[in-house]
Amino acid sequence: MRISLRQWQVFVAVADAGTTAAAGAQLALSQSATSAALNELEAQLPSPLFDRIGRRLILNAQGRALLDPARGLLAAAADLEAMAGAGRPASATGVPLQLRIGASTTIGNYLLPARVAALLADQPHVDVDLRIGNSAEVVAAVQRLEVDLGLIEGPCHESGLNVLPWQQDALVIVAAAASPLSARPDLSDLSAARWLLREPGSGTREAVEQAVLPHLHHFARAMQLGSTEAIKQAAAAGLGVACLSRHAVADLVALGSLRILDTPLPPLSRQLWVVHHPGKHVPPPLRALLGLAADAFASG
Repeated sequence: MRISLRQWQVFVAVADAGTTAAAGAQLALSQSATSAALNELEAQLPSPLFDRIGRRLILNAQGRALLDPARGLLAAAADLEAMAGAGRPASATGVPLQLRIGASTTIGNYLLPARVAALLADQPHVDVDLRIGNSAEVVAAVQRLEVDLGLIEGPCHESGLNVLPWQQDALVIVAAAASPLSARPDLSDLSAARWLLREPGSGTREAVEQAVLPHLHHFARAMQLGSTEAIKQAAAAGLGVACLSRHAVADLVALGSLRILDTPLPPLSRQLWVVHHPGKHVPPPLRALLGLAADAFASG
């Protein structure tokens, strides 16, 4: 093999960072070593991978075509190293098996911690790296092979990924305990209320729009906040009503800061999804963590 893994690693780092200096900093290489590795790679290919615009290196058509396969190659190499030591005790390898999970906020904050704790108690040689973001950010991390799996709260709109249903999540509409809104509001009350919403790209935002808007037609007043926790606290402070996962609001409902409204809307729920890149190996402990069948990604 004429092209080394290090050269492909440099290519991916430059594509992500935009300059050889920034890529070198990511890889703990000097700028000159990074530039040399990239030049050696391009010299073995029929055409360059980047357009040089000032100090910036911008992927051209050839580079864009090779970027995902290069990510897959590097991920497969990392998986191979992990698999080689996965069946041996941590004391023998010295390196724990690391599971990398991307999760949207409700899943990452409220559904995964107990599962992770149970897994680590049973398999202490495993480490879990949990990245939390909105659904769009999680899907992007899966596409870039930065995580082994993604868990999202809304449908995945990107092609080329395996998407499987994971579990259902019940949604409830809540308001402050001291809110003047009736405990049994009608649709006109809900239409007139200020709705506390996540940002576009959030699975919670999409689920709320799909569940509530067919009945209310529009939100007359809305306030956008950047996290589920911020929405909970805003609702508890009396700033409006919110539609959130029952898991997310359980603590403030138990404390009496929030109350669940009995609305004329039908029972609300959403499907939670697992998103997987076909080129990514899913370690058995990660399947166990999520309760996935051994053949869940048989085609991947």
